[in-house]
Amino acid sequence: MKFADWTQGSRRLAGGLATGRIARGMAVVAVALAGAWLGIMLGGAVRSNVGPVELGMSAEPSWTGETVVDAHPFGTLLFDTHNAPVGLRVTLENINPERARGFLDDPRLSADRLPALLEEELGNGVRTLIVRAAFCGLAGALVTSLIVFRRPGPALAGMLGVAVAIAGTGAAIALTFRPDSVVEPKYTGLLAGAPTLVGDAESIVTRFESYRVQLAKLVNNVSQLYDVVSALPVYDADPTSIRILHVSDIHLSPIAWNLIRSITTQFKIDAIIDTGDLTDHGTGPEDKFVEEIGTFGVPYVFVRGNHDSMTTQRAVAKQKGAVVLDDSAKTVAGLRVYGLGDPRFTPDKSVSVDSNLESLDALGRSHAAELARLPKQVDLIAVHDPTIAKGFSGAAPMILTGHSHERSTELLPSGSRLLVQGSTGGAGLRALEHDEPTPVAASVLYFDADTHRLRAWDDITLGGLGEQSVQIQRHVETEPGRTISPVPTIAPSPTGSIAVTPTP
Repeated sequence: MKFADWTQGSRRLAGGLATGRIARGMAVVAVALAGAWLGIMLGGAVRSNVGPVELGMSAEPSWTGETVVDAHPFGTLLFDTHNAPVGLRVTLENINPERARGFLDDPRLSADRLPALLEEELGNGVRTLIVRAAFCGLAGALVTSLIVFRRPGPALAGMLGVAVAIAGTGAAIALTFRPDSVVEPKYTGLLAGAPTLVGDAESIVTRFESYRVQLAKLVNNVSQLYDVVSALPVYDADPTSIRILHVSDIHLSPIAWNLIRSITTQFKIDAIIDTGDLTDHGTGPEDKFVEEIGTFGVPYVFVRGNHDSMTTQRAVAKQKGAVVLDDSAKTVAGLRVYGLGDPRFTPDKSVSVDSNLESLDALGRSHAAELARLPKQVDLIAVHDPTIAKGFSGAAPMILTGHSHERSTELLPSGSRLLVQGSTGGAGLRALEHDEPTPVAASVLYFDADTHRLRAWDDITLGGLGEQSVQIQRHVETEPGRTISPVPTIAPSPTGSIAVTPTP
């Protein structure tokens, strides 16, 4: 054999040995991690008493890291508390009604002392969970590695790898922990239980700025739920806040009326604002659909969408409690609201829905300039198309719109917040044309009664056809008192051809 051939063969052998060691090492780590998770799942859960509530705590795999509070049967609360491959699940195992009542009525547990007490008890439970989960994880890794490899060397190596993984996960949790996330929960469950579990937005913003105090509110809410035996508790509306329900793009869907009625009752809504496309074709026979508006018992503000004709607008105006705004303003539930109907009527096919975007923006800016000259400032603007809505930037702190059938929010450079609502009707019958159904969407907005500024809002989404199962995402306005830049005193005139086509 030549020396070169021998050298090449030695290199191949060494490379093969190195590759084999890497593969065996990866196998050891994989088996150890699987054993660790199995150990944590089987023996890592703990129970802890927090006030009158007995909590079950467990760690579970999570791609993003989150904390889930399972308040079965009322629903679940999800908090984006950290970024790590492990999540915390908290389950309400038991509540003693007598202890809960005594806990709520005990004068010694003041508003200042209660959060600290609950934080201490919850912290003890979390620390116990961490120690127990780490021990069970290491034990699971050791036992599983011994069963698979039948040698102490690989088992100890696997356990060491798991120890490093646990330490790294703990460091990631500590570095990315967000205590303020507790004021923005994501709720999924029964609509009737949502206001009580999620809490009152006015209270969260004004009195529960930190997670310590919000923790006390959460425990109180859960205690009150379990304290009622025969029925769900009545939601005690905060009289100092103004609750506005924002809906849009109903498109003749009766699902929307069921949802609006439920939310109006459960959240104690003061007024409803509909940013258009109530119908599909704006024809006379569709006018029968709008008669539900008079049954809600609160003001129903309506601005015309591109699928609503002037006939639709007149039919809405005839309903009890309806407030139709078309380049006009009115005070509703204490808020000064300005509305502008969409200049297009799509069903006649004379104007493309997305044509002349520059003209639509200019239209909004020209009306915003007119608003700036009014003696009384408006608190909220409602239009159908987001392009027109952005033209009103700076004219009011809050601008509501729809049209896109997809919910989004944006803080404009002027300081105005733009909220684009999804379809409260699930886009009507047109939703059947798509593989995935359009979510049914609405939002509850909480305004300060004195400043008329937005303090928080709940995005409500239904994924199915009924109104009982619901997902709610709480958002808190971080700077409710921010300065809103004024609109330009001279705005460019609208260009292009945008006109309201007569109703066929």
